[in-house]
Parts: sequence; structure tokens; C-alpha cells
Amino acid sequence: MTRSKLLLILVIAVIVGFFLGFDGHKLLTLENLQANQGALAQWIDQNLLIAVVGYAAIYVVVTALSLPGATIMTLAGGAFFGNLYGLAAVSIASTLGASLAFLVARFLMRDTLRERYRETIAKMDRGIKKDGAFYLATLRLVPVFPFFLINLAMGLTGMKLRTYALVSWIAMLPGTFVFVNAGTQLGQIQSTGDIVSADLLLSFALLGLFPLVAKIVVGFLRRRKVYAGWKKPERFDYNLLVIGAGSAGLVSAYIAAAVKAKVALIEKHKMGGDCLNTGCVPSKALIRSAKAADTLRHANRYGLESVAVKGSFRNIMNRVKDVIAKVEPHDSPERYRDLGVDCIAGEASFVSPWELEVRHNDGHNERLTARSIIVATGGKPAMPPIPGLEDMEPLSSDNLWELQEQPERLLVLGGGPIGSELAHAFARLGSQVIQVEMGDRLLAKEDSDVSELVRVQFENDGVDLRLEHAAKEFAIEEGEKVVYCEHKGERVRIAFDQVLVAVGRAANTKGLGLDKIGVETLPNGTVPVEEDMSLRYPNVFACGDVAGPYQFTHAAAHQAWYAAVNALFGQFKRFKVDYRVMPWVTFTSPEVARVGLSEAEAREKGVAFEVTKYGLDDLDRAITESEDSGFIKVLTPPGKDKILGVVVVGSHAGEILAEFTLAMKHGLGLNKILGTIHPYPTWNEAAKAAAGQWKRANAPQRLLAIVEKIHSWRRG
Repeated sequence: MTRSKLLLILVIAVIVGFFLGFDGHKLLTLENLQANQGALAQWIDQNLLIAVVGYAAIYVVVTALSLPGATIMTLAGGAFFGNLYGLAAVSIASTLGASLAFLVARFLMRDTLRERYRETIAKMDRGIKKDGAFYLATLRLVPVFPFFLINLAMGLTGMKLRTYALVSWIAMLPGTFVFVNAGTQLGQIQSTGDIVSADLLLSFALLGLFPLVAKIVVGFLRRRKVYAGWKKPERFDYNLLVIGAGSAGLVSAYIAAAVKAKVALIEKHKMGGDCLNTGCVPSKALIRSAKAADTLRHANRYGLESVAVKGSFRNIMNRVKDVIAKVEPHDSPERYRDLGVDCIAGEASFVSPWELEVRHNDGHNERLTARSIIVATGGKPAMPPIPGLEDMEPLSSDNLWELQEQPERLLVLGGGPIGSELAHAFARLGSQVIQVEMGDRLLAKEDSDVSELVRVQFENDGVDLRLEHAAKEFAIEEGEKVVYCEHKGERVRIAFDQVLVAVGRAANTKGLGLDKIGVETLPNGTVPVEEDMSLRYPNVFACGDVAGPYQFTHAAAHQAWYAAVNALFGQFKRFKVDYRVMPWVTFTSPEVARVGLSEAEAREKGVAFEVTKYGLDDLDRAITESEDSGFIKVLTPPGKDKILGVVVVGSHAGEILAEFTLAMKHGLGLNKILGTIHPYPTWNEAAKAAAGQWKRANAPQRLLAIVEKIHSWRRG
């Protein structure tokens, strides 16, 4: 950091220190100003020019240094100087102060952030250059964030100071007038009768209504701006066009058809998307075969004779295909046509916010229009740019299902849910699995005790775990495939037959023509959606993997409800997507199921919590099935039964989690679960047992001591 920056930081620190040290924050309070109103008003009458200039100077300093008290000073400006002088002083001073804060942030932090996050900052600058002035104006009119945060954040962008100051001044004027006028009326209160005066009541009404009115105005202006240059069709072919027939697209089309809208579903490959064809369905079928192999191999757990498992991998993969075929009719074009959906086999790209160019799989093209369009094109496995990887003809969750011969030595890149599920399945089916993970543990989004339990099981089942190994280069040496990894500064050579890459997913946006309607993807590849799932235009939406932030089938279906309802009825009422209770399951053995906060996330967010942990080795049903490894961990506020988060690790974890998810969604605590009758012996009794463990730990000890004495007294 340069000497000039250090000097500026020191000056700011000294000023802030003086301000706080001499109780400046206490001086800028409504109570203090009211207590000294008479004396101040008299002095201002005698020294109006000095008072206005001095007031403006203090306001500039307070705003520039993001000190508390700007709102009170705005009210004071109206109270002491009236609407004319008060508005002039506040509007000029607030703009100067905001501009200084903008410059300070730019001087101190922008270069450093540019070096560290060059691509992100460059993308922000492109967005600011395109829509920055309008975006700033909306933030000033309807402040989603406090003004001081806007000042600092905008300083980090490439916006010109002149633009920033002018837009801020104009956009802040309406709000400034409302607050100054309220201060004017407050300053005129002399008796209790003045409190119910028409002028004061009108001022407070303006104060309350301003955010709502400003929001409506901003919404109107935003629509006008975003649609500028586009000609809206006079008539539409459809109420809704949906691109992509995965989970998100299917649910969107289903909802539209259910409410009798005319809807078309466009899919260039197979209906059902990743979940049916390459994801959830085939992977769970493979995992079940692997579990059956493990059961036979360890039949002695059940008093039977263990057997060496011999099977045809080709038969296993044929079973996977049979499972897909059995589920396929649920997502078939025939079913959706019966529901009233026009199913189109082809590829679509945007022509305008209402129009798509559709290239049918049979070769002909057509253009279709709709009042609303939903993008639900899903995602695909990400391929890291590691030298030599392409030459290995890598497997992924997309092409894995075409295998007919089982890999003898399978290298799995990635320790997340997909990599871990498939690594464990292939190990149980008899492959020698080497799993490579850059981090220090598997399932990094889970707590360390969860990862540790999974690690132990993996190693017991023969998975060769290589944690803290970063794949650097692939090669073929003397006819053998090898990968070189970096591990704690050393170069490690690993030989393998085939490699499965599972290091994440990327959104499918290629060929959609999003650039034609001014939509740029985010750094993680997804498209930027609003809280109502809209995509830049109020009539264009996205949901599922292409929208993020979750990449679960059930999350895609959840988002699809909001996208479809807002697309069809958004002109009357819009719903913001609710992610407060989002469960997920990793189908390893043991299964890992979670909803809400983990311990790590709670600490990171500063949420106070206590942990209740119940071991499944205490559950009768788990003992009877020799599946008594694992635990339930529940996070609650100290002394309260509200559920903040739950993780279940063990057999049937996904099913056990459902009860906790329902409780969290509807605000039910552990006491409600404890008071619910659970049939015996079932896996779901584990939820009640965990609730009972919490109850014992939070029993009112003083009350129990009194009750104990009463019982003793009653015995005589």
C-alpha cells in the first residue's frame, strides 16, 4: 500500500476517532436537536449564511466518512432552514459527501481488487457502462442497500465521477424533499394540537408512501428502458414458451397447461433432461446394484454365508437402461401432449424478448412468439483445463452410461456429491477406485465430522482416497494412462485405465442467443435472475441449473413454480422465490442428508446455536438391520426448540430428513416432533429420539428439583 493511501486512512481514522471520542454520534440525535432547538433556531436567525454553510460542511463530512446521523441531519435541515434552504443545503451536501466517499473507495481499494479479481471487475465495469446510470438511480430512489454502501460499492466500478454525482443528485432529490419537508413540519410543533395538523400528517404520509411510489415509478421506468428498441408483437402464438424439458422445464409446462394456458415445450435432445437420462435416475439405479453387491459380499452380517460377487457389468448397465425406460413415460412427449402441451423437438434461440427462432430436428425453421419465455436448459459436467485430459477420452456423468465394460482401475476426479456417489458405487462393484480431491476432505460443504464418517466407510470399502492432491497433467506412458498430481509440494504419479471427471457443472447457455437480448452470463456460467426468477426482462425467466444457485432436481422444480406463475400472472402479482428450507441428499453409503445450517455456516454467519447429536447405534430399527452406523445432528438456538439445521448421516438418511424439513418449513420445533406418535420400529423414530435427546438436555433442572421434593413429601 502506498504512503498516500496510508496517510488518507490515518486522517480518516483520526476524524472518526474524534467524532466518536467526543460523542458526535450522540449529538446527531433527534432528542439532542429537540432539546437545543430554541437556542439553535435563534442563532441561525442571526447568522443564516454561516449556519447554512457550516451545516452543509458538517453534512459533507458525515456523508463522506459514512458516519451515523445523516437521516437526523436531513430532518434537522428542514426544521431549522425550511424547505427551500434546507433542500438546497442537503441536496448539494449529500451529493458532495457521496462523491467524496466514492473517490475514497476508488483510491483505496479499486486497484487492489482489480489485481485480485480482474475478470469479475471487468464484467462489472461492462455492466456499469451499459446500465450503470439507471441502476444507480434505482438504488437512490428505492435504496435496497444503505446509501453509504452504495457510495463505497460504486467507487469500485468504472463509473465516471461526473455521471455518479449528477445521477445521485437528481435521483436523491425526491427522497430528500420528503425528509426535509418532514423535518420542516416537525420543527413547527409547538403544542399537542400541532401533532394532528394536516401539514404534519401529510408529511408523514409522504414519508411512508414515498418508498412505495418510488418503487412503482422505478418499475415503470425500468420496463420502459429495458424494452426500448424492441417492438412487441400485436398477437402471440403462445402464452408461454419453455426452452428445455428437464425438471424445471417439465414443471413449468405442466403448471401452464394445468391453468389452461397455451404452452410449448422445446427440447433438442431427450425429454426428462439430466435427471432422467444421465443423472438422478441412472445413478441411483447403479448405486442400488452396488449396494446389493455389498450386501452379498457381507452377508455374514445377517447370519448368512458371504459370497464372492460375480456379475456382468453389461447386465448392470442394461438394468440401468431398463430403469430409465420404466420412468421415461412420466416425462414423455405423449404424456405432456395429453396434458395440453405442444412438445417441439428442436433448438431455440432468442430473436427478441417475445420471439424465438426454433430449429426443428427435422431441419425446418420457424419463429414462435409468446407473452412470456422460460429458459430451463439445465447444465452439463464441467471439464477442467488440465493438460492432456482430453486425450484420455474422459468419462463424465453424461457419457458414463454408455459403458459396457467395467473399468479395472477407475480414477475419479472430484470429492463432491457426484464424484463421491459414483466412486463408492464402482468400488462396491469391484473396480479399483482412486479418488483424487484437491481439498483436505470429501464433501467439503458438510461439517468435518460428516466428512470423516464418509471417509472411513470409503476406505473400508477399498476406495483409494488421495486428499490434497491436485491433478496437474495427464499423459500416456508406454501405453499406460497416468496422471501427475501435486501433493504437499511433491509430484505424485498415478496410473489408471479410465478417468471419470466430476469437478462441478456448467450451465447450458450456448446457442440460446442471450447476447441478442443483452443478457450476459455470470462468472460461474449461470444467468443472472431476479428474486422472481425473471431474466432482465419482466417477461423472460430462467430456472433450474441454468439459473443456480442450487443444482438439485427438487430445487429446479421449486424454482419452476415461481417462474411459471410469475410468467403467466406476473402483471397482477409476483412471487419471490423462497430458499429458506432447501434440503439435499448425497447418496453415498452412508447417505448424507441436510437441511438448513451446518455448524460451519452458523459460525460463519454469527448465529448462536447448540448441537444435539443422536447416534443411530441407539435406534432399534437400525440395529435390527445391522445399519446402526451414523448420527443425527440438530442445530437449535440456545435453550429453544426451533430447528436451525439438521444433518442425518446413515442408512435411509434422505427419508429421515423429510420430517425435519416439514417441521422447518412450517415453523414447528422439536417439541412438536417429540409429541408426534411414530410407529415402532421405524427409521423415522430417529427424528423423535433426537428430539427427546434435546428435551433431556434442556430439561428445567430447578423445576425438576422442586418436583422431586414434592414427590418425596408425598411419600411421607
